[in-house]
Amino acid sequence: MKNPHSLQDIDSISAKARSLLVDVFVNAGCGHPGGSFSCLDLLVCLYFGIMRIDTENPQWPDRDRFLLSKGHASAALYTVLQMKGFFDQNELLSFRSDNSRLCGHPDMHKVPGIEMNTGSLGHGLSIGVGLAAAAKMDGREHRTFVLMGDGETQEGSVWEAAMAAGHYGLSNLVGIVDKNRLQIDGQTEEVMTLEPYRSKWEAFGWEVEEIDGHHTDEIIETFKRIPFRKGRPSMVIANTIKGRGLSFMENNAEWHGKAISGEYAELAQKEVLDTHESRAL
Repeated sequence: MKNPHSLQDIDSISAKARSLLVDVFVNAGCGHPGGSFSCLDLLVCLYFGIMRIDTENPQWPDRDRFLLSKGHASAALYTVLQMKGFFDQNELLSFRSDNSRLCGHPDMHKVPGIEMNTGSLGHGLSIGVGLAAAAKMDGREHRTFVLMGDGETQEGSVWEAAMAAGHYGLSNLVGIVDKNRLQIDGQTEEVMTLEPYRSKWEAFGWEVEEIDGHHTDEIIETFKRIPFRKGRPSMVIANTIKGRGLSFMENNAEWHGKAISGEYAELAQKEVLDTHESRAL
């Protein structure tokens, strides 16, 4: 299934998604807003501009697969899935409420469009390697995309999977790192040094591109060139801002898992509304 949306459409969709995501968090009174806002533009570009999916047939065999390894950012994924048409907006606003399908971490048995239960950090890339290897052995042409947080890549299991992907030449596998440089305990470089980051992935046999993870034109252009090199898995290191779009939240680790409420709720709704309206002009 092709995505007919223009770059201008995607930019507008991204602004609308950010506004809707604020409503989701304010209504829930809980969740992980910082990392959800940092990866939202990437998700919008993938679902509205890159991936081959069919909302009418979520189990279409030739669909591209997407795994949100950083599963605590589920609200961002649910928002994009709802906008894509997998379920209605009223259900989206039930996020993390009693008896809702939209749990704090994605559940493939409950929500259409979810490929795998995730959230136990460090496991998504291993699952992606398995899916990509199976597709390669079966001669299928779909791709597997795995979105990780940069703090998550401090896990050793990530690098075991990275080594396997390079060894088996999984050019149908795309890794994406939401590199916002913050995790629950603070700056990633202070918690556990990741740099030199790009060269580490290259050393494990990946072809790597670094991008601005909020510049929709650049995101789309980069993903359209995948695979970056025949016979190698592709890695996109997306430089992002935790809490992107909300002045009080940007680059602030305190908003890793903090509820948007009170005066912050009013400010958040005003700021995203202003952004949405300015992009609609």
